[in-house]
Amino acid sequence: MDIVNPLAQAYAERYSSQPGQLLQDVESYTMTNHAHPHMLSGSLQGKFLEMMSWIVRPRRVLEVGTFMGYSAICLAAGLTEDGLVHTLELRDEDADISEENFRRAKLQDRIILHRGNALAVIPTLEEVWDLVFIDADKVNYTEYYKLVLPRVRPGGLIIADNVLFHGQVLEESISGKSAKAIHTFNETIAADESVDKVMVTLRDGLFLIRKK
Repeated sequence: MDIVNPLAQAYAERYSSQPGQLLQDVESYTMTNHAHPHMLSGSLQGKFLEMMSWIVRPRRVLEVGTFMGYSAICLAAGLTEDGLVHTLELRDEDADISEENFRRAKLQDRIILHRGNALAVIPTLEEVWDLVFIDADKVNYTEYYKLVLPRVRPGGLIIADNVLFHGQVLEESISGKSAKAIHTFNETIAADESVDKVMVTLRDGLFLIRKK
């Protein structure tokens, strides 16, 4: 199910700043070679993440789910001079490609990639997060949120992707493990009075969550 009208998507992309050549190459490679190219953030969402990074000007960014490294490169755009992105990836093949993309972007010293299960890795990162992007396996979204929220500074921002999950959360009877997990996550955020939040109908849905 298409959440966003394809014509509206194309129109928005036309009038938005275009990604640089490297990100265009990453997208082209992913569309041609990866079994799940739809997982890539893409130009419009990537520019949105880049804009959020410039607005927040984070010193520490956490990304849960690296994939091809596209979104990590976008999130690194607004880093402070001593800023770092910590990004987590379970699959070694994707991690290898991401690290090469970080080198091509000359960001290998600004983006630190951690390999392994995010539930195990997140507690080992003793940082205070200014900006967090959650975009890994949907079943564990609520657990990721519970792990990162205590380490987010007051006023810090969490962004969660795929919160409309292909429209499946809109159905009267939600079926499917991932859709049910995303719906539970959305309910958890809605009930959490320690954060201010807004759901944005960009692409597959983004939840912007600001810690009070």
